[in-house]
Amino acid sequence: MSAPLVRAAGPVTLVGGGPVDPDQLAAALRIAPDAVAADGGGDVQLPFGLRFRAVIGDMDSLVGPERLRAAGIPLHPILEQDSTDLEKCLHSVEAPLIVGLGFLGGRIDHHLAAMNALVKFAERPAVLVGGEDLCFLCPPEFAIDLAAGTRVSLFPMGPVRAVFSEGLRWPPTGLEFSPVGRIGTSNAALGGPVRLGFDAPRMLVILPVGLLGPVVDCLRGA
Repeated sequence: MSAPLVRAAGPVTLVGGGPVDPDQLAAALRIAPDAVAADGGGDVQLPFGLRFRAVIGDMDSLVGPERLRAAGIPLHPILEQDSTDLEKCLHSVEAPLIVGLGFLGGRIDHHLAAMNALVKFAERPAVLVGGEDLCFLCPPEFAIDLAAGTRVSLFPMGPVRAVFSEGLRWPPTGLEFSPVGRIGTSNAALGGPVRLGFDAPRMLVILPVGLLGPVVDCLRGA
């Protein structure tokens, strides 16, 4: 695949072809007004008079390429089939953080492929937003303030050990995790600072979707 096609100084909203909630899209665009589409995500109408900077993907599900071209929006077809459209975009968009919608929910195979892409492209920080949850790959150290009882789920995408933790009802410090062994779903915050650190970039953190703003702030700080 080619070098980055889009470079942005701030966070980028990436819109995929799966279910996209208009309110969540508007919230993402307030945080990251630069928008890029992954293939069929280019058919999504953006609010606030915004337009996509580019559409990237294999273009096998984009319905309205003529409309986009007429609007002067660049289309970047990447026709190889060894990667998903999300992977193509993570490779091709250089930004401090990507906020992705239209990748969680809908088809389960798409959902799983998107979570896999977060780990394959660990060097490209990204948050995926779904109906009830958001999901991101935990950086070497992550810290956030959470209200007591906030659900904090951890899901390993490979063998990984919790180096340190703070602020969770069931502390994972020192535990070995694996997708075929111990997982860490349905933990909860005690209230106040939550800190997490793992020995490899393989742990997904899943939080309620209403925390998008604070999560973006914390990931950019990390």
